[in-house]
Amino acid sequence: MSIRVLVADDHAAVRAGLVLVLDRAADIEVVGEATDGGSAVRLARRLRPDVVLMDIRMPGGGIEATRVLVEENVCQVLILTTFDLDEYVYAALRAGAAGFLIKSVEALQLVEAVRLVAQGDGVLAPQVTRRVISQFAGTATAVEPRPQAPPKGLEQLTERERDVFDCLGEGLSNQQIAKRLYISETTVKSHVSHILAKLGLRSRVQAAILVQERGHGGRPAP
Repeated sequence: MSIRVLVADDHAAVRAGLVLVLDRAADIEVVGEATDGGSAVRLARRLRPDVVLMDIRMPGGGIEATRVLVEENVCQVLILTTFDLDEYVYAALRAGAAGFLIKSVEALQLVEAVRLVAQGDGVLAPQVTRRVISQFAGTATAVEPRPQAPPKGLEQLTERERDVFDCLGEGLSNQQIAKRLYISETTVKSHVSHILAKLGLRSRVQAAILVQERGHGGRPAP
């Protein structure tokens, strides 16, 4: 089955370029285009895409649109941004985005990122992954205050879930986690779902950030 994608960007030329790249992939179908946050939410609710490729800065707010779509469990959201990281990017990840890409991303990387997000993996542009993790781990200037108390649910994780949790902190894909832990990808997906539910998180990216903040297995770093 094709991966259904909704492209949301207020610049017509950017939308056209993204649609052109995605439509070339045999397993991806662009089902709609949105020009602002509000229309992205309305179209996603109606079309039920697997992934929304969301511009972070556009009328109506890409961040708020992301938050709504994730909270309503409509679809996965993959953010597009410029190279300069700012509070909008961090807010989008807090809102539950599955990750973000730089708008200058190569066509093949964009297509592969959409595939990964559609199957439940997270994607962070490699150029900025370390800066993102550092930001949330408090080793860079914090945009938002770090949580003072550990999230509820850490003690509910099973030993295997803690193993998967650690792997998420390393940014590993479901396939990579499966190979490391000698389990199936289906089992990995099940563990990830349980982890997110127990910790009250919206995405595996948020889980990865939490690992960095708390240390391996949900235990505070020394």
